[in-house]
Amino acid sequence: MIASLRYILLLLVTLACAGVSNAQESYNALPWRMSTAYNAYLLRDVHQQYAERQKKFQAALLSKKALTAYRESCKYRYRQLLGDLPEKTDLHARVVGVSQQKGYRVEKVVYESVPHRYVTANFYIPDGKGSFPTTLVLAGHGIAGKLSDQKTATAFVLNGIAALAVDPVAQGERLQLTDDAGKPLTRGATTAHTLLNAGANLVGTSVAAYEYWDNVRALDYLETRAEVDKDKLACIGSSGGGTQTTYLIGLDDRIKVASVCSYVSQRERTLELSGASDGCQHIPYEGREQLEISDFLLMFAPKPLLIMSGYYDMVDYWGASHVYAELKQAYGTLSQSSKVSMFSLEGGHGMPRQKREAAVTWFRTWLCSDKTPVKEQDVASLYDEDILCTTTGQVATTFPYKVTIQQHNYTLSKQYASSREAFMKKDSSVISRKVLELLGISLPANQIEIEQTGASSARNYKLLKYQIIRHGQMPVPCLVLSPETAKPDSKLVLYLNESGKSEIMANEKVLESYLNQDDILVLSDLRGFGETTDPLELNDPKYWNKEYRNAMISLHTGKTLMGQRVVDIMSLLDFIRSEPELKKHTVKVVANGAYGPAVIHAAYLDRRIAEAEISRSVKSFEEMVQNPMQKDAFSNVLYGVLKYYDLKDLVVKAGNKRIRFTD
Repeated sequence: MIASLRYILLLLVTLACAGVSNAQESYNALPWRMSTAYNAYLLRDVHQQYAERQKKFQAALLSKKALTAYRESCKYRYRQLLGDLPEKTDLHARVVGVSQQKGYRVEKVVYESVPHRYVTANFYIPDGKGSFPTTLVLAGHGIAGKLSDQKTATAFVLNGIAALAVDPVAQGERLQLTDDAGKPLTRGATTAHTLLNAGANLVGTSVAAYEYWDNVRALDYLETRAEVDKDKLACIGSSGGGTQTTYLIGLDDRIKVASVCSYVSQRERTLELSGASDGCQHIPYEGREQLEISDFLLMFAPKPLLIMSGYYDMVDYWGASHVYAELKQAYGTLSQSSKVSMFSLEGGHGMPRQKREAAVTWFRTWLCSDKTPVKEQDVASLYDEDILCTTTGQVATTFPYKVTIQQHNYTLSKQYASSREAFMKKDSSVISRKVLELLGISLPANQIEIEQTGASSARNYKLLKYQIIRHGQMPVPCLVLSPETAKPDSKLVLYLNESGKSEIMANEKVLESYLNQDDILVLSDLRGFGETTDPLELNDPKYWNKEYRNAMISLHTGKTLMGQRVVDIMSLLDFIRSEPELKKHTVKVVANGAYGPAVIHAAYLDRRIAEAEISRSVKSFEEMVQNPMQKDAFSNVLYGVLKYYDLKDLVVKAGNKRIRFTD
């Protein structure tokens, strides 16, 4: 009996779900259905950009002169993407404790990479007289930071190479998003990095750039130490530390030897297989500038470089092997083939004993002229009191005048207020060009094609379905609901609902509020919403963004998500103006949620929008910077926008109170 009841309940639930699904399908306007269509569309740009990059790279391999020019071009483009870097200020470095171990000592070091940005580090120094070859050890993404690098640092120091293990932003003793007691407010470093990165991008920088600068200053600190051989500096990192190493070594000539572990793969392949990585592993526009991961490593050539990978790493091994093949060709062109190598392991992610031994052997080969294979000693882990640099275990609760990354981002946004004010006084054509540049778009030039995909009638209105096609863009689906009582002076309302047009079609009360006023209603899903929503399960929840992979790919290619949606709005306006029954009506846009910033930009750029009403939406980029713990932030990130304008500036500049918030 119980089994029968369960079967009946299951059947009812299934039928109910099928009914909801069928109802939603009936409001679809696209004549096709593919849940990952938008991602596939974006990846075409990725593939095209890297296909062009591959042609240039292959041409560069033809001569040492051409390859050197290619390498220098990569460096130039990378420097441009990094954004403005701080001036070097006093490190105020101090050793706050020392722990003597068998054969070496560990110093607890604190320095300021910029005033009041405290960096915590452990300096492992061999016993005996220096100066010693020294390596930076850059931590992976574990919340423990440098505490996880003890075995790596110890393997080096017991083989005559000093090691400085550094806590990255939002890891170890440098947690950023914390409560008053210094406890983390997010699940881990990768979430914190990503949330902080959105604010950093809005002010024209990145968490990757902050880590880069902290590590540059770590090298500056090492140069102050008598124990360090300043001509024999090196760098190693695994996973997120591999990212830091990759971003550092190409621009800092002081590093003579390097190893990157469990990070190297092809960016193009990674974006296709698993989507965007953590916020600290991306600098906007890398794809637009055709910079592959191998290019960042090529900037280091022809100095000794060891890649370490696991056959079963979550970092794609096929991509890693292709990167190594490219580097081997490049080093060959530079007549230095022996200086690049790859160590592969029957294993997964991270830096286990075999990789540590391979790395120390590599470093000793090039720093000490000793190729003897290294065998690691078993050493007990150190106690927290031997490693922790702060009295409370966190910078946040130890130093009252510390400046967090979120505070720094907000300070930058405030500093740019005067430049924003000056910029908004410029000629409107200058402002519009910069707006389009930041959106990553140009005004659509080619004509739209209109395809009617369905029609039906209801009690008091007729419904027509369309897909709007513009070459090179995603098709835009829309529904046109025309009341029988529509008049020549009826308003046309373009309704953009974040949860999809199907939700509005299912809400009779909302429909009647417009149709009973004789308004013509146009419902649409811009790319990434409604009919082309990316599957939620393909966007890791740790990034706090339901369309993270598409938002990050868009920033990567230089065609922002918001900019693409502005193009969709313009396509809808073209559609309205091309339809005889629609073109004579004044257009009002009603939008909510993530649609808001796109509508503000569209209304500023396109006077065909007579008025816009926005609700439940972001009202200010600066507020996003001030409050980094927001969901879906990357849906509305424009790189460096706060150097030029905020959303409220465009609202005012649009004039005549054309744009207003209704909440």
